[in-house]
Amino acid sequence: MPFSPANDLTTTLARMRQGQSSAEAQMDACIAASESPPCEHVFLQTLFPQARQAAAHASNQARPLGGLAVSIKDLFDMQGMVTTAGSVVLAGAPPAALDCPAVARLKAAGAAITGRTNMVEFAFSGVGINPHFGTPANAASRGEALIPGGSSSGAAVSVATGAAFIGLGSDTGGSIRIPAALNGIVGFKNTARLVPTHGAVPLSTTLDTVCALTRSVPDAILAHEILAACTVTRSEAPLTTYRLAMVRNQMQDDLDSTVSRAYQRSLALLRQRGASITEIDLPEIGELAAINASGGFSAAESYAWHRHLLGQHAASYDPRVAHRIGRGAGMGAADYVDLLHARADWILRVEKRLAAFDAVLSPTVPLVAPAIAALAPGAERDDAFFRVNGLLLRNTSMVNMLDGCAISIPCQAPDELPVGLMVWHAAMHDDGVLNAARQIELALQPA
Repeated sequence: MPFSPANDLTTTLARMRQGQSSAEAQMDACIAASESPPCEHVFLQTLFPQARQAAAHASNQARPLGGLAVSIKDLFDMQGMVTTAGSVVLAGAPPAALDCPAVARLKAAGAAITGRTNMVEFAFSGVGINPHFGTPANAASRGEALIPGGSSSGAAVSVATGAAFIGLGSDTGGSIRIPAALNGIVGFKNTARLVPTHGAVPLSTTLDTVCALTRSVPDAILAHEILAACTVTRSEAPLTTYRLAMVRNQMQDDLDSTVSRAYQRSLALLRQRGASITEIDLPEIGELAAINASGGFSAAESYAWHRHLLGQHAASYDPRVAHRIGRGAGMGAADYVDLLHARADWILRVEKRLAAFDAVLSPTVPLVAPAIAALAPGAERDDAFFRVNGLLLRNTSMVNMLDGCAISIPCQAPDELPVGLMVWHAAMHDDGVLNAARQIELALQPA
């Protein structure tokens, strides 16, 4: 990776305040990274002249982001630009009249927007493949190109390659945390209600969350404060004071050898450094397949938004995305109301089981990134694609169903492909999860 915690956003801002660097110099480095081969297919549109101007302007003002580079997923409205959501279907749509709230808040905080990033079409996959604009290779690829994870694929690779300090993205079933885990960076999914979603093309109005990818937990805290217009109550309480849980069933099933090794090593290291980790059962996870049997919120709500477009432009959709959206056509109103009630009941029961703990630990995803070629478009690879997509979404989507908050932090050894450790809890536990994650991040760093 071209960066380390020593040059994350937080540390870079401190160096700039001390006169050891400048927003202009940092922007030059980010643009150079953006134009390098590892960023092929990352940006659908670049805004480098405007970013240079924004960096110079913000560097003369006391703004939280100091004119540093931020990338924007192609899901979000930016004034005067067409929001295509990684699709050719919306290419002829009118330009946005206004910046969406998330973009406006980043700009007001001094972000220098370098461009709009590639993504899974309409955000409907955790793999990261886009047949229209090409697929960004995982930043950890060595030789054979690996999947970046999705749907915030370009956002993640922009951060992981050093092209941006923050990648604005979204998370409906894991679209921030999956690419964070696979690229070896940090991705925080806040409680959905905390950041406005209007001005973003919806996947599921129930589950959609606006959030960001960063280089460290302190950066995630800063990004969250800007996006949610809040102040995180920071705590310096040591790791030993946190009551941590780990789910012994389901979320540890079918781990590949690299993920299993990194996860068990991380738990052992945390315990060695004084963490109290209690194994718990969470049998409610086993109910989710039945609850979502009719297609779930994403299918129903995406079909409601896309049904007229599909009627006119079905041949222009990624067939895998169209297939998943199409599942919503068969869900009736009564099924949808039943789903709402089942989720509310399920949340109450899971929250009760988690009430005694400050945070829960699990692998973010059960596998490291496979090769793009093995899952590329083609009917003969559809079975492999949907199997991998299901595995990638398994752990992360549970938190979305819970209406919870979660952060993925890297936990792999230097010679391993990236692995994410997910720290999570129920709704409105954001500050506690972030504070716990910061102590965990410190504990996992090499001595």
